[in-house]
Amino acid sequence: MSDTTLFSILESPTHPDFSALYRRLGICQIEFRSMRRVMSELKRQQPDIVVAEFFYGYANNYAGINISNLDVFLFSLQKYAPEARVIVLVEKSEREYVDKLNEIFPLHAVLVQPVEGSQLELVLTGRGSGK
Repeated sequence: MSDTTLFSILESPTHPDFSALYRRLGICQIEFRSMRRVMSELKRQQPDIVVAEFFYGYANNYAGINISNLDVFLFSLQKYAPEARVIVLVEKSEREYVDKLNEIFPLHAVLVQPVEGSQLELVLTGRGSGK
């Protein structure tokens, strides 16, 4: 996996730090703390893998045409990096809503928080499905 680029979208303090795992697997991680920054970088560099947290849009900015915080990014990802594997981290209370997103954007894996490094490693190495 030495040429693998991973975009890690860290939108909350609950996002686990998997930096050591990525280094051990030879994955080049690029961290983003805002959706605007990752969207800008996506036009310049395309990831092989994306790891991001899912936040359902109950009645906020995401409501209406969008399901979650990831919709707009995933539309752009389809354009710039359609082969990228998307791994979503989600709180147990919001797990049911990820299926709505998965109907529109096929997700590689969905992992319920708290996520252990061993779980993510199985998904990254192709030894686990994470769904």
